[in-house]
Amino acid sequence: MASFFSFSSPVDVDVRLEGEDARKQVEIKMDKASKEKCPIYFDGESVKGSVSVRVRDGKKLVHEGIKIEFVGSIEMFYDRGNHYEFLSLVQELASPGEMRAAQNFDFEFKNVEKQYESYNGINVKLRYYIRVTISRRLTDVVKERDIWVHSYRMPPDSNNAIKMEVGIEDCLHIEFEYNKSKYHLKDVIVGKIYFLLVRIKIKHMELSIIRRETTGAAPNQYNESETITKFEIMDGAPVRGETIPIRLFLGGFELTPTFRDVNKKFSTRYYLNLVLIDEENRRYFKQQEITVFRIPEN
Repeated sequence: MASFFSFSSPVDVDVRLEGEDARKQVEIKMDKASKEKCPIYFDGESVKGSVSVRVRDGKKLVHEGIKIEFVGSIEMFYDRGNHYEFLSLVQELASPGEMRAAQNFDFEFKNVEKQYESYNGINVKLRYYIRVTISRRLTDVVKERDIWVHSYRMPPDSNNAIKMEVGIEDCLHIEFEYNKSKYHLKDVIVGKIYFLLVRIKIKHMELSIIRRETTGAAPNQYNESETITKFEIMDGAPVRGETIPIRLFLGGFELTPTFRDVNKKFSTRYYLNLVLIDEENRRYFKQQEITVFRIPEN
């Protein structure tokens, strides 16, 4: 159980990560009111630094040992009591004893496999963090420090174009084509829409990117969809034979890679949603999944 370092805590604990000032940082929403900057790490990188423990007001601290852990966990927001730890490495910093003055302890978790990318979603959070525990007879003193993990998981080489049709018999026949089905986070979606048959009065057409987060397993499965962006690609009635080009730059949006069945706990998928609205406000839509992945930045 984490202590929040109220005035009853006899010590201050600070975790410093080696070279963290030189690392890229990402700002993470920790809860509704607070954000925190976390250094970015990658799979296979060592995590090392130092822990300083300072006794308050010249008092002595009697403890039953000090340990440090590197933890990877998945937290479901509807199941807050249960954290699923898929990674746990432990090192002992100090054996039981007394502490009367400030002490520093170095630590290193070498070449740590970080299997998954960090994720902060609607119903689930995947986090990596350092946890220092000072064991005491009554209440342990616990300090946590988050890091953020980026993962380069390249999709298979095949990257076929997407071709689809939207049709209402004898009324509407549209083909649309996107240049590929897998996109990196800074990519551009390029496509075309062909009107082959138009016998209904279309008022406008819009394209949106939808992120769908699935957590848990049936029958306790939760689905949450959010629209990342939506923009109008046509205003007014098209005619047969017309072609409308699409260019959508992904770099301006806060996307994550596609996650599929992470630790059998959650998935995050992305869809292109094409919507046509006629003059009677009827909506016709077609949805197509795309794969989003991270590539190394220059």
